Amino acid sequence: MTTPEARWERRLKELWASFDDHGPEDFLRRIEALAAEFPPGDAVALYELASAHDALDHEEEAAALYRRALAAGLPAGRRRRAVIQLASTLRNLGRTEESIALLANEREARSDELDDAVAAFLSLALADAGREREAAALALTALVPHLPEYRRSLTHYARALTTDKHL
Repeated sequence: MTTPEARWERRLKELWASFDDHGPEDFLRRIEALAAEFPPGDAVALYELASAHDALDHEEEAAALYRRALAAGLPAGRRRRAVIQLASTLRNLGRTEESIALLANEREARSDELDDAVAAFLSLALADAGREREAAALALTALVPHLPEYRRSLTHYARALTTDKHL
């Protein structure tokens, strides 16, 4: 027997999987209806609303909702995603330094399956801040563990990008 929470998560997952089948207003209305099943101010509901606004390019609304969701105490599974998504949204809004700070802190905070996503979004923010060599080094370093060969040489080249050594 599935729990009400599991059924809600399944419906949410199905809605996100059908994102392209809905117009923007319809999708947002459906997310709002799902979020309304939680008490006002619920962290998960706020996060899902933020994600919907983000996906629909409503960055200002998304940023405010991500902040509220994080302040309300998102569970670990969604907390890191919210930080990544908030940082990406802030970068899109031109608040690059704030994005870099969030992602740099997140990179130091823990390690899980989202580490490479943190590195990827931090690389984008660094590039936007004019720190392209640091961005490339970070992206290469995140890529290295996924390569079947050349790990040692790419690690060396990535390090050289940030130490001003000629390659």
